[in-house]
Amino acid sequence: MPEINNIADKIKDQLPAQLAAFLRQAGIKADNDGDKLFLVGGVVRNLLLGKSNLDIDLVVEGDAIALAQKLAGEAACKITVHKRFNTAKIDWHGWSVDIATARRESYARPGALPDVKPGSIEDDLIRRDFTINAMAVELSPQGFGRLIDLYSGQKDLEGGLIRVLHDRSFIDDSTRIWRGLRYEQRLDFRLETESLRLLRRDINRLDGISGDRIRYELECILAEKQPEKVLQRAAELGLLAKLHPSLKGSDWLADMFIRARKLSSPKKPTIVLYIALLTYNLTKEEKEQFILYLSLPKTLAQPIKDSSVIKSRLPKLASGKPKKSGIYHLLRGYSSDALKASLIATDSEAARRNIQLHLDKLHNIKPVLTGSDLMEMGIPQGPQIKEMLNKLLDARLDGEVKTQKEEERLVREFL
Repeated sequence: MPEINNIADKIKDQLPAQLAAFLRQAGIKADNDGDKLFLVGGVVRNLLLGKSNLDIDLVVEGDAIALAQKLAGEAACKITVHKRFNTAKIDWHGWSVDIATARRESYARPGALPDVKPGSIEDDLIRRDFTINAMAVELSPQGFGRLIDLYSGQKDLEGGLIRVLHDRSFIDDSTRIWRGLRYEQRLDFRLETESLRLLRRDINRLDGISGDRIRYELECILAEKQPEKVLQRAAELGLLAKLHPSLKGSDWLADMFIRARKLSSPKKPTIVLYIALLTYNLTKEEKEQFILYLSLPKTLAQPIKDSSVIKSRLPKLASGKPKKSGIYHLLRGYSSDALKASLIATDSEAARRNIQLHLDKLHNIKPVLTGSDLMEMGIPQGPQIKEMLNKLLDARLDGEVKTQKEEERLVREFL
């Protein structure tokens, strides 16, 4: 990759015409206020790599919110403002545009969130994680397309290297360790030798990072196209054990994730399904420890717990020919992602078939008659109503009744 000093042509050729025009106009608007605007981060990296990236990050040496309000107002776009951080997001014709004020950061202690103050573009770039993400492109009319590469990011792109900007990088923010592996595997790069040494040196500093922040990094990993590659690399470096010592970045896990993508196609698997598979072989106690460590919300925690119960019921689902009502009662009430995790993980064809039947059909089956209907037919309000509704449901599931008239006949027999 020859060294490039201006990527105006890449902006024109690789971004949609509307978006490229928006960036030019944004640069002009900032310039009119005496400010400089820059395209930064991953989109610059991807432009140099020839990859698509339509999530746009902008940094202005000035007031980001004021600029965003002008741009959004003229285009009648939705804008979300975060005054505390002096940032704004514009939803512009289906594209997401983040605008931030250039800032400099300092850390009161390792692992703490940074103290932030307004700064220059140079200040903003030095605070970033890796050289390949620390490049910017000027959008001001007089310098449109000028590439700012203070840390040889282009050279590292050419060499396929993930390199930190300084030797305190992982000390200042240990979550960069997880991000480094994510970029390494996504881009098929490798951690530069000294950066890998620093990662190994500072890996235990992750113990001082909150579970919420670690969970965010894990969710970002599970949103990748092939998250198993990151998890296998994390296991190799001893990083996966930080989530829980019993977790394995094994070939089995990779196979489960591949199956999850086949099952979910054409959509991507949900993060919940991936987490249910990641933790599938942990004991109940180990799952509780994992949930506690990452401060998982109920939407993530419950499917992990559900999968333990479903796993314990697989022998019944695999043996003989259980009635459809039996399958329903074994699996009712559990999250679909927990059910899919066992569907993917079990070796029993019969269990897979029964779980699939429940997901496709059984869980939607309900009697036509309601509790009110039953009271009108003479069943007194109380536990008998619930008993009768369950009988009707089982009869529906097992094909013993198919119409409302047949349900009414069953109620009269009960009476």
